[in-house]
Amino acid sequence: MVYDCAIIGGGPAGLNAALVLGRARRKVALFDNNQARNSVTQESHGFITRDGVSPAEFREYAHQDIQKYPSVEFESCTIEKIEKQEDHSQLTSNNGKTFSSKKVILAYGLKEDLPDVEGLKDFYGKSVFSCPYCDGWELRDQPLVLIAESEHAVHMAKMIYQWSKDLVICTNGLQIIPDDEAASLKSKGLQIQENKISHLSGTDGKLSKIVFEDGTELHRTGGFVVTELKQPNNLASSLGCELKGNLGIIVDDLGRTNVEGVYAAGETSNIGPAQLIIAAGHGVRAAAGVNYDMTMEEFK
Repeated sequence: MVYDCAIIGGGPAGLNAALVLGRARRKVALFDNNQARNSVTQESHGFITRDGVSPAEFREYAHQDIQKYPSVEFESCTIEKIEKQEDHSQLTSNNGKTFSSKKVILAYGLKEDLPDVEGLKDFYGKSVFSCPYCDGWELRDQPLVLIAESEHAVHMAKMIYQWSKDLVICTNGLQIIPDDEAASLKSKGLQIQENKISHLSGTDGKLSKIVFEDGTELHRTGGFVVTELKQPNNLASSLGCELKGNLGIIVDDLGRTNVEGVYAAGETSNIGPAQLIIAAGHGVRAAAGVNYDMTMEEFK
């Protein structure tokens, strides 16, 4: 069987692309290895009618919607290789199965690396988060920490200020904030702590304090962290897709990459803001691109 479209990734971008293509009566295979970046969090926000839904519930609702369209099939596996053929692409999964498809949508999101701080993973997604738009409301007016090891610390601190004025920026032993920016932040009452962090402490995912290597402690009830994002695999680069600074895949207004028959949607092609509703919208865009191109090809 040759599918009309293979969608790599079962997050909001891939799911919405599958929904649109299913309604367009296209034969679709949706590949999902269930390794979503937002799976660590308890709730997702900013998606109208679904504010506060858990990532698992969101996926369940989406699957229920898509299952009404019999031309969409779900495959629980990881696609490890995509090879362009003359009139289709051949996909190989981690379980050795191969699939053929006329079009491919890359919608597998991005992978994030956390700073190497002991205990951080115990609180990430529970009381320490990466996006104030997603979780700032729940932490409003609380004493917060921002853990950052890059120049993005300044931008993130300014954003968090809208939700809480009680913020300490911890750079984990690094001097990364320029003097002029540091003066601006301090003028707003924000503090900067450059001591090396020993570990985070708390109970059941609820942060209570940051302990530094010099023995001092900072009591906080939650916070944010600047993560490093990257492509989670080499599928885009192996296909020859053009990237923005080796991160997001460059696409046009219909999700097309520079490679014929290959499209991208969601975080895979959009660095920020990382919102479910934006990713879902990108899925619609890429699906429309696929359907439009296939329709035009049929009338050549």
